[in-house]
Amino acid sequence: MKVLVTGFEPFGGDATNASADAVAALAARWAGPDELVTAVLPVEFGQVRAADGPLLRLLDAHRPDVVLAVGLAAGATQVRVEQVAINLMDARIPDNGGAQPADAPVADGGPDARFTTLPAKAAVAAVRAAGIPAGVTYSAGTYVCNATFYALQHALAERPGVLSGFVHVPRTTEEVGGEASASALSDGGEPHLPLEALARALEIVVRTALAAARGEAVEVAAAAGALH
Repeated sequence: MKVLVTGFEPFGGDATNASADAVAALAARWAGPDELVTAVLPVEFGQVRAADGPLLRLLDAHRPDVVLAVGLAAGATQVRVEQVAINLMDARIPDNGGAQPADAPVADGGPDARFTTLPAKAAVAAVRAAGIPAGVTYSAGTYVCNATFYALQHALAERPGVLSGFVHVPRTTEEVGGEASASALSDGGEPHLPLEALARALEIVVRTALAAARGEAVEVAAAAGALH
């Protein structure tokens, strides 16, 4: 099978983006046998929406069986497997192209929400079993991460055989200069996880999805909701 995993370029004045770093580390450790394709996407709403944008070009060029988009959730204390993307762009800060949409749809005429087709709860259970903090979450925000997640699910709605979704990662320990730990610690500053832990978590999510695509695994039937 073929897997496509994407991260994002730096934005908001940062010199690096943990999502791209984690995807690169995943590629470095990947041992197959399935083919892994990775890419770094621009943090631009216009590129997300464009019919000839990089995400849709990658989907058409590679025809993957599993797609995992990865983004940075600064301040997060765990790897977050997102359940739902909403058809809304509402940017607190401009994107890297200077655009700052407010209350605008990602896809004109699209449904209000699109859901992951990854086995999210099974993936989270497997990541936790590896000693890495993880959870299923229900808001990917309203910035480029959510827009990319929505655009991905919207584009693949007519390809039911493809499993796809979005994962948010915290900043890396290496980026913030914190102490290495199995859990995301603030160290008096921003929460973080070691880059190797992020890469391992992404690999577990991907391999769980591949197992589901082959009919070798099923989603976990357990509550994972949030009160707020």
